[in-house]
Amino acid sequence: MADEPLVLGIETSCDETGVGIVRGTTLLADAVASSVDTHARFGGVVPEIASRAHLEAMVPTIERALKTAGISARDLDGIAVTAGPGLAGALLVGVSAAKAYAYALNKPLYGVNHLASHICVDQLEHGPLPEPTMALLVSGGHSSLLLAPDITADVRPMGATIDDAAGEAFDKIARVLDLGFPGGPVIDRLAKEGDPAAIAFPRGLSGSRDPAYDFSFSGLKTAVARWIEAKRNAGEEVPVRDVAASFQEAVVDVLTRKAVRACKDEGVDHLMIGGGVAANSRLRALAQERCEKAGIRLRVPRPGLCTDNGAMVAALGAEMMARNRPASDLDLSADSSLPVTDPHVPGTQGHAHDHDHVHEISKGNLYP
Repeated sequence: MADEPLVLGIETSCDETGVGIVRGTTLLADAVASSVDTHARFGGVVPEIASRAHLEAMVPTIERALKTAGISARDLDGIAVTAGPGLAGALLVGVSAAKAYAYALNKPLYGVNHLASHICVDQLEHGPLPEPTMALLVSGGHSSLLLAPDITADVRPMGATIDDAAGEAFDKIARVLDLGFPGGPVIDRLAKEGDPAAIAFPRGLSGSRDPAYDFSFSGLKTAVARWIEAKRNAGEEVPVRDVAASFQEAVVDVLTRKAVRACKDEGVDHLMIGGGVAANSRLRALAQERCEKAGIRLRVPRPGLCTDNGAMVAALGAEMMARNRPASDLDLSADSSLPVTDPHVPGTQGHAHDHDHVHEISKGNLYP
């Protein structure tokens, strides 16, 4: 069990209820229930709707994952769950479910970090992570450069977005262009038919005096919106495909340039890209091109493992178990701002699945 732990992972940081099951680094099941269509009516994720959707989807999604993996819940060696960062209400649903299963099955519980999970999921496709790992994580909520000498215990922030994340910028520009939500997939599709050099949109924080590894997409978002507004005010047709291609190029140009620079500066000969925006075809292509030129090996999981999913949480949980990291306590709390420097939330009791500990908590709540 120590070498190949069988772990169920639960992910509810945003609008996707993800449940994954892995044995070591082998993926057995990856079940996802998404509420994105419901949020699309509002042009973005509504936290209360996301939380309620998780409540409805949790048990059916877990049962579907167990059936796909061909196991029963009692076969599991451990339960892992995203403890943060993310939407507080959504996280609470997942953490509560994970604690209930860990308690009922008498299995260890691992509250893990959402961002570290996005890095660890690559093990399910490309084998063990090199140490250290340089990772570029890009999604609707995060744009980060991270150096991970040990994914279970040592993750170091190199740079991050100071305003809008890359995925957030995609969503906002899609809204300005009346393309719906989410914006990433539709912009990626339209950009393939446009000219990425048609419009010279700005590259944020790319000057010689700017922070080497930080990102900023707010200025780019404003520049694109103003360009579109000027066209419309002049009564001219907006070349949607060229706008999409030029905007996308500005984003991926900065992301890949800074990521390759970080690898060179730190002497790391490989780069891992994860997060929802890692599914973007142009980001993958440009990263591959620049990495090959710099002699850097590129690792990018398949698109289905880039977006939020339970498999990534299970992967990190399994790695925690394989390395004998301390489990979390059953009074684990969700932390919407859990720092990336905390790959997981270790327990203070030493016996995370000790029923007596839970009974003491219950008695404390019942008889204050």
